[in-house]
Amino acid sequence: MLLKTVIMSIAANIKDIIHRMKLAAERVGRKEESIKLVAVTKTVDVTRIKEAIEAGITIIGENRVQEAREKFREIGKPRKTFGLLRGKEVHWHLVGHLQTNKVKYIFDIFSLIHSVESLSLAEEIQRRGENKGLKTDILIEVNLSGEKTKFGILPEKAVGLVKGISKFTNINIQGLMTIPPFSESPEDSRKYFKMLRMLKDDIQKEGIEMKELSMGMSNDFEVAIEEGATMVRIGTAIFGERR
Repeated sequence: MLLKTVIMSIAANIKDIIHRMKLAAERVGRKEESIKLVAVTKTVDVTRIKEAIEAGITIIGENRVQEAREKFREIGKPRKTFGLLRGKEVHWHLVGHLQTNKVKYIFDIFSLIHSVESLSLAEEIQRRGENKGLKTDILIEVNLSGEKTKFGILPEKAVGLVKGISKFTNINIQGLMTIPPFSESPEDSRKYFKMLRMLKDDIQKEGIEMKELSMGMSNDFEVAIEEGATMVRIGTAIFGERR
């Protein structure tokens, strides 16, 4: 039997997710407008991405720079969408790991990098941004579980990293991102989402503003919203299982 996300149209999936986001926000007294939906399009073809855009998606999240470059050539720069969220511009975010040798490609595509995890990577973004006269918005990726298979700065080192990067003139730190260990139960992710929110609060006490918390995916985004997520990164629940 096919998955529900395959049987339903992409537009219907998006509508359902937006409704669930609204309900999750209401449960904790938040406004639905405070949460952004990032449609993760890893391995998703251009035709289906365009379908998602027409259905109201305003943020495309790509995991790999090269894959994003190929799709960007066909889809193009931020444009107006006329689906569920009429008149909004579509932007691209890098949600996957960024290698230092790929930094040179990010400036023409991405409006936000979710995955900065080291001072050396930030230095390269700063150097190239300075040469281009451009500022880059970033999130700091935090590895809260300590899993060696995951990227991200360890939480005990995050404040120091943020302080260091905050001195760069061509980088704007917008907030934090994390990927908790996968679990069938969304509740298992809650403690990691709470940890990221508390880390955000600790950093703000140092006088550095943190606007965004990018956390929550297809299986646990409602819990993430309850714990303060301002961005949820959803792929499978929109496009179905990856091929």
